[in-house]
Amino acid sequence: MQLINKVLEKQKTAIVLVPEISLTPQMLDRFISRFGKEKIAVLHSKLSVGERHDEWNRIKEGKVKIVIGARSAIFAPVQSLGIIIIDEEHDSSYKSESNPKYDAKQVANYIAKQNNCPLLLGSATPDINTYYKAKEQNKIELLELTKRANNSKLPEVTVIDLKQELANGNRSMLSRELYKSIEDNLKEKRQTILFLNRRGYSTFIMCRNCGYTVKCKNCNISLTYHSYERKLKCHYCGYEENLVKICPECHSDKIRYFGTGTQKLEQEINKQFPNASTIRMDVDTVTKKNSHEQILNKFKNENIDILIGTQMVVKGHHFPNVTLVGVIAADSSLNIDDYRANERTFQILTQVAGRAGREKLPGKVIVQSYNPENFTIQCARKQNYEMFYETEIALRRQLKYPPFCDIIVISFNSQKENEIKQISKEVYEFLKQKLDKEFKVFIPMPAPIDKIQNRYRWRIIVKGNMIKKANDILNECLKKIYQKDLKSTRISIDVNPNNMS
Repeated sequence: MQLINKVLEKQKTAIVLVPEISLTPQMLDRFISRFGKEKIAVLHSKLSVGERHDEWNRIKEGKVKIVIGARSAIFAPVQSLGIIIIDEEHDSSYKSESNPKYDAKQVANYIAKQNNCPLLLGSATPDINTYYKAKEQNKIELLELTKRANNSKLPEVTVIDLKQELANGNRSMLSRELYKSIEDNLKEKRQTILFLNRRGYSTFIMCRNCGYTVKCKNCNISLTYHSYERKLKCHYCGYEENLVKICPECHSDKIRYFGTGTQKLEQEINKQFPNASTIRMDVDTVTKKNSHEQILNKFKNENIDILIGTQMVVKGHHFPNVTLVGVIAADSSLNIDDYRANERTFQILTQVAGRAGREKLPGKVIVQSYNPENFTIQCARKQNYEMFYETEIALRRQLKYPPFCDIIVISFNSQKENEIKQISKEVYEFLKQKLDKEFKVFIPMPAPIDKIQNRYRWRIIVKGNMIKKANDILNECLKKIYQKDLKSTRISIDVNPNNMS
């Protein structure tokens, strides 16, 4: 805000990017109280077409001095730009997963150079690539804040071994320590946030007799049980069906629910703490316009005891009365098929821990895990980014992962399995022949989720530095393939994608 003030004094404008729409209302309130409503425009996907058009015109006509929004706000038609600020710069939502697959940070860097103005990237857990550029390449100036803004202490973090809890006969989703801490918090009229990065009630349904798993008819993925609608839903294509009570394979009634989601956690909390007020924040509860804002305001203003949520509750929120944060399953993000699994887990755990004890009251964080000795969880317990970075960067250097190379993922999807196999093989042969020895081209394989919306999915992974020559070869390859009469296959190329599945 100080920097923006200086920019405004020079008759220039500012763009501020935030990762989540849910953060925009909170950010907006602070900016309006400081700079006044008429100087500020807001751009994000939850605005109607008319609202977006009005905001866009206000910016274009120069009536606005500050633009706040999610990643697409980087394209706002501002004049005399004086600064670009990207808050929570480590967040994966700054990279678009749909075409065009732009990275708002790269676009911001280009625009800042064009306008000869500073670009400020802010984060308590910087992206490994950003920190590497600052610390070891000196391409970015590194400024460090070693204390919280109001000098409050960092919360105390305790890691609970869930294997030990099971050995002691506790089969509940809450460890004994977390249960007691919630109980104490309720007595003291303090608020609690419980974080579980899975929505729904159960993550999959299986027959205990024959092992049959209920899957989506369009995608090769398990259906998730949502208890409030009593439906099984696919989180990829939206397909839903009624609850399965008898196994279609062996006709047994031994159908059981496995895994846990936010709905199941909410039900368990209501059962164990019947007098506590709870509110849930996940994709299922924020479908309506302004629902993010309503949930957060309700939690804050009505002093609701417990907020249960997915990673929407992790980022940037400031609740003065929250003194306890519970992480239900810290391992869920460690076991994904992605070289950034450690980084994402560390970021999520550190960010969620930062929601506790932000005012005068001391904070407490309880992290439940089946792998308490894992270095990521231990670094998050100590809230020691430097220690995590040193270990992770050494691993990446050894395995040649970004920032030491780029990962180019060539994705194929098709309704015809034979066509996709043939096309991916041709692309592989072409790249093998044309790309230099510095590039490693892996053979075509089915993607981890090999079918979505009745379309087969394959991929080729290429490791190397995305220089202009590589870019030209990839374009030449696409032109050659698209000259053929492709009946069904679509191809897309993404450099350093967010999601490796």
